[in-house]
Formats: sequence, C-alpha cells, structure tokens
Amino acid sequence: MAGLPAVAPASPIAVGRFSGVFGVRGWLKLFSFTRPPGNLLEYRPWQVLRGGEFVPLEVAEIDHRGQILLVRLVGVDTRDTAAEWVGREVFITRDQLPPPAPGEVYWADMIGLPVVNRAGIDLGRVVRLLETGAHDVLVVRGEVERLIPFVRGVHVLEADPQQGRLLVDWEADY
Repeated sequence: MAGLPAVAPASPIAVGRFSGVFGVRGWLKLFSFTRPPGNLLEYRPWQVLRGGEFVPLEVAEIDHRGQILLVRLVGVDTRDTAAEWVGREVFITRDQLPPPAPGEVYWADMIGLPVVNRAGIDLGRVVRLLETGAHDVLVVRGEVERLIPFVRGVHVLEADPQQGRLLVDWEADY
C-alpha cells in the first residue's frame, strides 16, 4: 500500500486472516487468531505478505460486531478488490505483544519446539496447534504425527519456550 515503508518483521507472528468479503464496498471479514478476537485490534501496525515482501496495511475503517471483525483497507473499495485479499494472513512483530502472563505461553512460541516424554524419548516437534472446544491440541511431527491434548498437569508437564522444549506425559506408542 502506498505511503508506508515495507518493513520485514523481525519475528513475524500471524494474528489473523482475511476470510471473506462483506458487502459490495470493499469490506473484508477478518478472522482473529487472538483470544478474545477483539484483542487483534490492540496490535498495530499490521502487515501482510504480498509478492514475497511484508507490506504494511493502511486500515480505513474497522467494525467490530461481536465475534466478527470487519475491515476496510485504504484503496480497497469494491467487492472485487477486496476479494484479492481473501486468504492473506495479517502479521505483527513479536515485540508488539505484551509478555505472556505467568504460566502462559503464546502459541507462536510453541511452534518448532521439541517434544520429549517422561522417559526422555523425542516425540518430534510442534508443527501447529489446533483449537477445539474442550482444549487446545499440539500437532507434533516426528517419526509419526501425534495429536497431544494441551492440558497442563495432565499431558503437558512443562511448556517452556525459553528452555526450548516441551515435556509431556505421552507414550511413544500412543
């Protein structure tokens, strides 16, 4: 977008994705990866990966309707121009986030961490997390892919991105 310099985030973190168009005047639905969804509005400026580069987004208007976030970008004023943005993720830099509360971790900090069970067996690395109704689930890829419920004190014994590992109560043959 014109007017703002393109800056590659040092540690880009996806905080949302344009999930669809809304109406005919260029509005986009923005699916938030934050909880609650409105927290996404706290983190500015936003950037998007376009043509292999991070490009800052110039937001013209925002409408927060309960769980739905609607955004209109500068220069995007028709349904067709809005459709070009659908599927793109919205990024911020790591330093825009406040430190996590004691005992909490950001999902972004879990990606890539090695996962080890009580017996010291390497189960693989976290490739993503899934949100379910009951609890979040770690997707761990090693020799096989494992889905480990992120339940502290039951399946997840230690989650420490600073130490660079996750300790789980999960057998290798599960």
